[in-house]
Amino acid sequence: MCKGPQFRLCFFLLVWALPVTAQDTPSQKLDRQFQSAVAQYNAGRFAEAAAQLEKLLPQTPQSFEVHELLGLVYAAESEDSKALEHLETAVRLKPDSAAARTNLAANLARAGKFDLAAKQFQKALALEPRNFDANHNLGELYIQSGKIAEAIPFLEKAQQIDPTSYDNGYDLAQAYSLTGRYSQARQLIQTLIRQKDTGELHSLLGQVEEKDGKFLAAANEYQTAAHLDPSEDNLFDWGGELLIHRTYDPAIEVFRQATLRYPKSPRLRIGLGMALYSRGNYEESIKSLLAAADLDPADPRCYVFLSKAYLSSPNQADDVIARFRRYAELKPDNALAQYYYAVSLWKGKRLEQTSVDFQTVQSLLQKSIALDGTLADAHLQLGILYADQHELDKSLPEYQRALELNPNSPDAHYRLGQYYVRAGQKDRAQQEFAVYQKLQAQHMAAVDKERAEVQQFVYSEKPDSVSKP
Repeated sequence: MCKGPQFRLCFFLLVWALPVTAQDTPSQKLDRQFQSAVAQYNAGRFAEAAAQLEKLLPQTPQSFEVHELLGLVYAAESEDSKALEHLETAVRLKPDSAAARTNLAANLARAGKFDLAAKQFQKALALEPRNFDANHNLGELYIQSGKIAEAIPFLEKAQQIDPTSYDNGYDLAQAYSLTGRYSQARQLIQTLIRQKDTGELHSLLGQVEEKDGKFLAAANEYQTAAHLDPSEDNLFDWGGELLIHRTYDPAIEVFRQATLRYPKSPRLRIGLGMALYSRGNYEESIKSLLAAADLDPADPRCYVFLSKAYLSSPNQADDVIARFRRYAELKPDNALAQYYYAVSLWKGKRLEQTSVDFQTVQSLLQKSIALDGTLADAHLQLGILYADQHELDKSLPEYQRALELNPNSPDAHYRLGQYYVRAGQKDRAQQEFAVYQKLQAQHMAAVDKERAEVQQFVYSEKPDSVSKP
């Protein structure tokens, strides 16, 4: 889940297998060594526990307890291959131990061997159907495999066995959310909040309310999450929710405060830039997006919105062009990077009395099209460039291609209409201008597209998946 896999290892009281008598001094010594290793493990001193057990093992090679504990120690040290060897031996020595099979399965799951892990979990459950760890871990295993619906019965069983388990309750609530069972998710999260009021629970409840179409409730939960735990994730979720639903002024304030707390977060800077742009504060938007570009120059997301804000307010031409140039150099095989750089060079300094290097602009547009011939805007801008250079015959196929790729482009219809005027084809020109007027009147299409881009950015940063990267 978003919290990451929560496979639990079972450490049960290990009873030393060797008989101990008052006269059996060697056995007593072995027992003391083993109990000392147990104490080291319980205290989190895994290296010391491993050293003691490694010395003990040659003297007791068939001890279930030594192999089991050594496997747990290696697992705690993330030495999964070593752990696997001893956990497998422990299961072979004591095949009727549900806890041993659960530990082996957890190790196999961490190694990505899901099929083998599932078999061990299922054997553990056959031995002890009410084993909390086996039920919880098998549910986690199905989640990691993307089988959310199959995970739910095991998480539910684990929840029945131990209703106080925070991790299992969280995972079950998110599984409910991912499968559209919002009422059950909401009820469970509210129960968990009464037990332990945390920011991540309110954030999860915000996701549930959002999916269930309850915007105000979602925003309130994200706000509560951010107040309880003002992490970067929680602040982004809160600001993003406000931004998606066009409550721009509160979104600006949330993102502004968030960037003060986390000044090196590119996504918070992008969020602030998007909110400012949506509010019409283009120059401030550009500053925030430029900061995002400097924090992560290879991140493509800031350039999408920077290009929009820049065309609305070209007052920071040199700074913006420099960022697009750097992006184009970092991504020489990226069609959009070349396109953005071309347009910034051409359109950016339109308020200044400077000459444009049309040859460079043309070369960049042609490169963009060569990299991705489906970019309608690149074809349109190349056609406009040809027309400005009085190469009308070259502009026509570019306009036509742009309209093939995007028939609802008002600018492409308008430019094609201009071409027909110059070519003396007045009827065809009038047809194109009429389409242009109709599309311009349907301005909501552009608004909806912009909103979709905002949603895509926000939701991509709020992973609704089974594991957190």
